[in-house]
Amino acid sequence: MSEPDLRDLQAFVAVARSGNFRRAAREQGVAVSSLSQRLKDLEEQLGVRLLNRTTRSLALTEAGELLLARLGPALGEVSAAIDQVRGLHEVAAGRLRINAPPPAVDLVLAPMVAPFLAAHPRIELEIVADSGFVDIVRGGFDAGVRYGEHLAQDMIAVSLGGEQRYAIVASPQYVARHGRPAHPRDLLRHACIRTRFSSGAMLDWEFEKDGHVIKLSPPAQLIAIYSGLAFRAACDGVGYWATFDGYVREAVAAGALVSVLEDWCPPFPGPFLYYPSRRQPPPALAAFVAFVAEWRKRDQQTKSV
Repeated sequence: MSEPDLRDLQAFVAVARSGNFRRAAREQGVAVSSLSQRLKDLEEQLGVRLLNRTTRSLALTEAGELLLARLGPALGEVSAAIDQVRGLHEVAAGRLRINAPPPAVDLVLAPMVAPFLAAHPRIELEIVADSGFVDIVRGGFDAGVRYGEHLAQDMIAVSLGGEQRYAIVASPQYVARHGRPAHPRDLLRHACIRTRFSSGAMLDWEFEKDGHVIKLSPPAQLIAIYSGLAFRAACDGVGYWATFDGYVREAVAAGALVSVLEDWCPPFPGPFLYYPSRRQPPPALAAFVAFVAEWRKRDQQTKSV
């Protein structure tokens, strides 16, 4: 016995879902008589009745319900696969909105922007820096960026980069006047520059060494939301600042800042791009996900050389 024709199966699903031959025929772009014949051919091949038909209505038989339950999702996957392959030849266009915390914007996303837009000039990219936790679906974003511990389980997550680490820094002048801490708790006796997030939260400083974790809330000589202000204050000798290493690496190398307690600041996984789980993301988002994968691949190859 020959296998059923794919077009016959598609015709059955169209009729079963619409509950009407004329409506299904319009959706399929064929004549009602042609659609009816395909259903008859399918029933003859399978040897069972799939639909009970009258002049006014139709209803699925038990066999029809069973076939629709298994066939509907399978044909959906086939259609999605074909659309995805066809999309490889299409030019990605449209708006792409991404929500991300400022450090991820500055240190991870910013270097990607120009190469990505050069490769996809028809995409309008909007990146919103926000330190608070945002519902990206409700906020109208295509994707967000967060660190692993804050990712929802129903999201697809894609790593944006390698490991990062925090650094505790101060100006050489401050260190010379007030001393260099030998242990994280020594910071409780120092002037410190703290960061307050847009949500109002001011997180503790966390340190780890040999499996031992210490959390501190050191005294704040200055509280800043903007990292540029905190950086300038640290360079000007206000006190110790805890920040991402990427913000101060060049200043430390140049001698403008001094890094301390490095053995208490282990690396941690970098941020993730996340977006709602769905069969096929919008073309602009799909293009960015593919770009990130290639970017990470090149980055890893560079580091391995």
